[in-house]
Amino acid sequence: MQTKNTVVYAGVDVAKATLQLHLQGQQIEFSNSPNGLKQLCTHLQKVPNVHVVCEATGGYERDLVKTMHQVPIPISVMNPALVRAATKAAGQRAKSDPIDARMLTDYGQRYQPKPTPPTSTTQDRLVALTGWLKQLIGGRALAKTQAEHHQDPFVLKQHAKLMTSIQSQIEAVEEQIEALLEQDAALKQRVSCLVEIQGVGSRTAWMVLAHMPELGRLNRHQVAALAGLAPWTRESGKMKGICCIGGGRPEVRLALYMAALSAARCNPVLRTLYKRLRAKGKVAKVALTAVMRRLLIYMNHCIKAISPETATAGAKE
Repeated sequence: MQTKNTVVYAGVDVAKATLQLHLQGQQIEFSNSPNGLKQLCTHLQKVPNVHVVCEATGGYERDLVKTMHQVPIPISVMNPALVRAATKAAGQRAKSDPIDARMLTDYGQRYQPKPTPPTSTTQDRLVALTGWLKQLIGGRALAKTQAEHHQDPFVLKQHAKLMTSIQSQIEAVEEQIEALLEQDAALKQRVSCLVEIQGVGSRTAWMVLAHMPELGRLNRHQVAALAGLAPWTRESGKMKGICCIGGGRPEVRLALYMAALSAARCNPVLRTLYKRLRAKGKVAKVALTAVMRRLLIYMNHCIKAISPETATAGAKE
């Protein structure tokens, strides 16, 4: 029998057009639209102590998460790889929206995940702006690589206009980010703290803080694992000493990679680390990954130092 304080987990499988709810053994489908979200909330509010569990779907879950925080109803946004692994462990190989919703409910009951905290409007804007900045920089790099193949005068002229347009958009986005920082003193202080580190520029600081808002509230092991930079061992039988990295947040690793290239040359501490690892026979990519991990750990330490209220969060570091 359910007690008054028993948490009732509700799995919601999020698709572009639909929301598949599994709650107390029943399956209901709603549209992934404002009206559908309103109907979903009405249905969930009938159940005391309900806790929604969904997967990160690349953005389709954002409206659901925002709506649950406004109601408020606790919601946990899970890594799809973890949920899929638990589903296979339960012997469920088939995959459909109703099955996924049911397995999300099962995942919540078995592992009791912590609720995903709401994000601020400033944080949401920073994520959106840095995402657009990354897309523009990628488009500019692609256009540059194609430039050498253009020979027609008209195409060359249009290519020059394209490059000018992309550059102006990049500058406009960076101005928007700077204006956003002026509106949030705490975020501006965190950015200023990071750019003081040799090898870390403004873009790196923006990207890391956008995609890892937990920075400064984690210990060294947690922050490395969250970025997918913590080495994990693959040993079996005669295969020994093989370590890999993976998972985590790729946007953070991408930003740190470019910073690590610079830090391995100009940062005295990290340059020494890089040279020592190379002297031991480590390949350049492995040594650079170690620099990325050490750089992120130091960034976490610096943010923690300027945030006394979060200093105890990583006391076990």
